[in-house]
Amino acid sequence: MNKYKAVIFDMDGVLVDTEQFYAQRREEFFSSHNIPIHHMRHSDFIGGNMREIWPQILGVDFDHEEAEVLQAAYLELKDKKPLPYKELLFPDVKDVLESLRADKFKIGLASSSAMQEIEEMLDIHGLRPYFESILSGNDLKATKPHPEIYQLSMKALEVKAEETLIIEDSEKGITAGKAAGATVWAIKDTRFGMEQSAADAWFPNLTAVKEALEGTQ
Repeated sequence: MNKYKAVIFDMDGVLVDTEQFYAQRREEFFSSHNIPIHHMRHSDFIGGNMREIWPQILGVDFDHEEAEVLQAAYLELKDKKPLPYKELLFPDVKDVLESLRADKFKIGLASSSAMQEIEEMLDIHGLRPYFESILSGNDLKATKPHPEIYQLSMKALEVKAEETLIIEDSEKGITAGKAAGATVWAIKDTRFGMEQSAADAWFPNLTAVKEALEGTQ
């Protein structure tokens, strides 16, 4: 019998290959506003929410009101250049979700993206029926690396931390999952320099995750 009763997925970088698109859109935004980001790592932006890292982006020039204006401008650009979710789903996602459902796992989604974006991705690909819990960190006071989104997801799925497997890729997400007390498996990053050493295991893709999970039964 598998020790895990639930599998909770992050979205970006795990279900959909969005990070390169995000990086290009951010570059366009900061260049157009003459804001240098050479002091930032790609991984600083991944797994969390832009609204929380303006102090890090602006440094000594940080001003709360200016950050609010910039955040609004960034959200406007996001509306003008939405993610092409139809093209970005990893090819093994449906097969993995179908397998997990057949094996009676409870399945959750916990993403730092806005709920509107999460729902758009799910509906475009017909994935919504697979998930018993769908949460957006954008709706919480603190998103990843704070563990709240995973704590709430486990509560919604009615499972304990020791019964939960979280699939992540970002440093912030891995930190959040571990702080929530769950086991965290990471999809290996080979492009963005993400620090993933705190994960419990690492896999090249979701198919490898499924095979490893089957091996624990």
